Amino acid sequence: MPFVKSKSIRATVQRSLAYILNPEKTDDLVLTSSLNCLTDPEGAYYNMKMVYERFGGKSFDEPIPKSGKGRVKAIHYIQSFDPKDNISPELAHKISKAFALKVFGKDSQMVIASHVDKEHIHTHLIVNSYGVDGHKFNDNKETLRKIREESDRVCLAFGIKPIEPKRGVSQGVNYNEWEHKRRGTSWKEKIHAEIDSLILKVKNVDELLAELEMLGYTVKRGKYISVKAPDQQRAVRLKTLGEDYTVEQLASRILWRDVGAGINNPCERSALRDKYSETINNVQDVNASHPSLEQLGILLTVINRDRLQSIGEVDGKIEQLKYELEKSRQEVNIMETKCNLLKSLAAQADEYFSLIDKPSLTAEEQLRVEMYRETLAQKNIESLSDLDYLKGVVTETEQKASPIKEHYNRCAALLKEYSDIATTYEEISQGDYISKLIEQKRKKDEPQVRPRR
Repeated sequence: MPFVKSKSIRATVQRSLAYILNPEKTDDLVLTSSLNCLTDPEGAYYNMKMVYERFGGKSFDEPIPKSGKGRVKAIHYIQSFDPKDNISPELAHKISKAFALKVFGKDSQMVIASHVDKEHIHTHLIVNSYGVDGHKFNDNKETLRKIREESDRVCLAFGIKPIEPKRGVSQGVNYNEWEHKRRGTSWKEKIHAEIDSLILKVKNVDELLAELEMLGYTVKRGKYISVKAPDQQRAVRLKTLGEDYTVEQLASRILWRDVGAGINNPCERSALRDKYSETINNVQDVNASHPSLEQLGILLTVINRDRLQSIGEVDGKIEQLKYELEKSRQEVNIMETKCNLLKSLAAQADEYFSLIDKPSLTAEEQLRVEMYRETLAQKNIESLSDLDYLKGVVTETEQKASPIKEHYNRCAALLKEYSDIATTYEEISQGDYISKLIEQKRKKDEPQVRPRR
């Protein structure tokens, strides 16, 4: 269950907005939202400034007086989620948006930004002291107590239940451990990936080892060659990395790269393919209609389709795909952030041109017109033709983002296939895969004995 705390902002609204809207903390601004203002620091600041000065009657840039605390310009709330809640950043941001709307209402003016740069996900909310309807928000012990209660109610609605705290025991987890688990990396996988990548460009094993040293690895030559990654505790022998990483096999893989590209090595059996084929035959002997048989057949099809020779090669491709996926994800985030900002601006322009055509306006509508007029003037949008051009830019941005999203989805699908191959191979290699299937079949075939009444 998240914890909510607050802090009054009396003189640094623009700096606070810039802090919470840091792309490095918000997954390239994907985890940001706003209500009744723009989502960039400068735009949000000027939108809030106009509303505050309209209803507060004082300058938004008024400094703190030499005596006294000064006026509250905005309120900064932080909703911190417990790592044990085990929720995604996207869900945390969704919860925070629902919480903010329920507590402050649709006429409030705020920026919401979820940060993922710490071991615990937390969301920053900066709320203007005045809403666009002139309602003033106050922050004190009583309002904070009610806000925390509302936060708990919203979280319960999303299935997040309170956790009983244990005194004297830290509820958090080590960030390095969390990041290590999230990315699914290990020293072995890292070395696999480095070697698999270098094999594509080196001429022999000596050159491979030299390249590893240039990347910061410590290489010990002798009867057994061992390597140690930077910051790794112990060196590991190449032969302990798997059958595809012995000196002999590395030499064979480098040679085959040049003379056998695009076809299977006729002189070299695929241990991966053999293992899957053998397991499929054994499963058929157990039960020709067992669900595992279909899954194994699908994975073997992928192995043949992509000419995968070894589990080491699969591990290397998994690491490469993780890199491609992360790169594509960042590109998608940048495009989506740009598109969302443009859409927000277009929405304000649409409402502005709609309002100025009305014969009479309410006080709130007049405020919105003034606020939107200033925003649009800063973005050089002065007419309906400018709005049409802006909408065209939105469409063009969405079109550019489409192939990047498709590449991301392809990488994600391929990564899942290869991960399933690696996971199943590990289960098969443990030696009791078939016996587990036999036990499952035995339990399924056992007659169900009903208890006597």
